Amino acid sequence: MCSCGDNSPYKRFSLKHLGDENDSTKKYKDRVSAFRLSINADFKEKAFGKLFEEKSKWNRFNGSVLIAQEGTILFKKSYGFANYKQKINLTDTTSFELASTTKTFTATAIMLLKQQDKLNYSDDVKKHIPDFPYEGITIQMLLTHRSGLPNYMYFSYVYIDKYPGIFNNEQLLKMLINEKPAPYFKANKRFSYCNTNYALLASIIEKVSGQSYAAFMYENIFLPLKMNNTWVNTPENATQYLNKTTAYSGNWRVEDPDFLDGVYGDKGIYSNVEDMFKWDQSFYTCSILKKETIEDAFTGKSKEKKGANNYGYGFRIIDDKKGGKTIYHNGWWHCYNTTFYRRLNDKCTIIILSNKYNKSVYQIADILSILNIPSENPHIELE
Repeated sequence: MCSCGDNSPYKRFSLKHLGDENDSTKKYKDRVSAFRLSINADFKEKAFGKLFEEKSKWNRFNGSVLIAQEGTILFKKSYGFANYKQKINLTDTTSFELASTTKTFTATAIMLLKQQDKLNYSDDVKKHIPDFPYEGITIQMLLTHRSGLPNYMYFSYVYIDKYPGIFNNEQLLKMLINEKPAPYFKANKRFSYCNTNYALLASIIEKVSGQSYAAFMYENIFLPLKMNNTWVNTPENATQYLNKTTAYSGNWRVEDPDFLDGVYGDKGIYSNVEDMFKWDQSFYTCSILKKETIEDAFTGKSKEKKGANNYGYGFRIIDDKKGGKTIYHNGWWHCYNTTFYRRLNDKCTIIILSNKYNKSVYQIADILSILNIPSENPHIELE
């Protein structure tokens, strides 16, 4: 599930040390070629190219895609515009709002603070936010969407006129403390996906670390992983990072921002496919989190949920008990669509980022059918 030693395929077949054509380099290239052949990489690359040409033409896909298997990138390409009016094309380094895929970063930051003995999952939220008005809610309940709290994206409209200025996490905390909107149900009764949980986790990260959420993410995750085009979309970063997209509806109408954009932790991180692949690989190399921490995060926490689907710490989980686990988290916000899909048994990764609303971003069965083609069928003809 998590291989953090030197025997991971990603480390064995890394290309970063390839240089002159000496004997050792040739042997290394031969190994890479043999490995690509073993997963039928060349055929799959062509198949993905044809598939996304069709998606771009017929489904009007506008975005960037990266697909990998066993730590090897099989396909990476961008289609369409970062800015339609100015006719600025997308590139592999153009950044998109990740929407709810941001939750994978927020959860990881909490887990990192747990590793550093700065908090415990069992901590009551009141320990870190003394004025928090709800009883019996722990950090683990926020991580696993079992708090029963109401979703701020719905109740904040009722009270927003009383909170002038930029509506951010601090303002949201004030609203929760002052207005105390009714919870949906008793804490820990059941799973209910709720953005309030991860906005609160971002506030806890700030209070425990003594840093802003943006600074903590940069210093502890983005910088160590060299995610150079990834940032938290604060007012300061909005002017510093210019290599980003404009969001559009299906008819190229610009999606206007609203007051909810100022809240982060549940959303608010921008990234691109190259950086998101580094993020994906960090869970195999244990670059940020320990192996046991990752395995705990990838274990479903809602025992009352029947079936293969569950939720761990910041990740959705599909566990069919036969083919291994799939760990993923999609996103949607202001016409941005994100797919971040990870199949652990063969280290398949599907990253699709779009800035023009398109439901086909989440329809990955055709991608999986190509990934599942075995090496014994290398001569299938593409039409």
